[in-house]
Amino acid sequence: MTQVLLTGAGGMLAKDLLVTLESLEVTGLSHAELDIRNKRDVLNTVEGFDIVINAAAYTRVDDAESEETLAHAINAEGPRNLAVAAKTHGARLIQISTDYVFDGSASEPYQENAATHPISAYGRTKEAGERAVLEEYPEGSIIVRTSWLYGEQGSSFPKSILAAAQDNDFLRVVSDQIGQPTWTVDVAVMIRSLINKGIASGIYHATNEGQTTWFGFATKLFELAGWDPARLVPVGSEDYPRAAARPAWSVLGHQNWSKSNLETPRHWEDALEDAWVSGLVTLTNETPLT
Repeated sequence: MTQVLLTGAGGMLAKDLLVTLESLEVTGLSHAELDIRNKRDVLNTVEGFDIVINAAAYTRVDDAESEETLAHAINAEGPRNLAVAAKTHGARLIQISTDYVFDGSASEPYQENAATHPISAYGRTKEAGERAVLEEYPEGSIIVRTSWLYGEQGSSFPKSILAAAQDNDFLRVVSDQIGQPTWTVDVAVMIRSLINKGIASGIYHATNEGQTTWFGFATKLFELAGWDPARLVPVGSEDYPRAAARPAWSVLGHQNWSKSNLETPRHWEDALEDAWVSGLVTLTNETPLT
């Protein structure tokens, strides 16, 4: 039986990974159970595992602007520790990364080999994590980049927008940032396919296909809820100033899936509809999401 270690097991994606990988022997450890910044603990913990999936991360994008040292320790040095330990014990490492490693200046999907150029502290620390992993263990590490995640656990755009819509007649939603809404269940399935295929290394973009804006995302959610999308008002990013810059274009390409003879990701609308039907992204007027 394949032994899998999942770090950051308390997070939204990790929760779906635990379910999706249940046919394997998976040990999920939260930050409290394993601090990936501790080199000795990481080295000892990884022993005996065949695969390590690192879902542990500092993800407070705006706070990272003033806490970059802490974010770097978790997002860069932590993955380095895991890469060293995985190499030492002969395990494969799957490092979860992000679209924030790109600057958003593109006009067509970023392919897996595109040059990175982060524009925020969070993006810099995640890029540093990718580099650390590939420096230490290129032959046994997979970088999995994802973006615009939503799922049953934790906070997400669908939960926030649907909850806000129950208390407001109109909602202002950003319409000049373009990306790929991605269901965490689909990401977990993509990661499972990499494991089942025996992929040892490389970079893969685990996002749903297609593209939209936050306004388009909200419009689709309103349609699923049976609400009038005219209640949504498109606005520019300048109307919502944030401490950290966001990539204006976060569309990722999926060439390496087909190159590896793996199924390419499905369209984001199909995934969102399935998430809605399954009850993982839903609401009732009497029960606001929190």
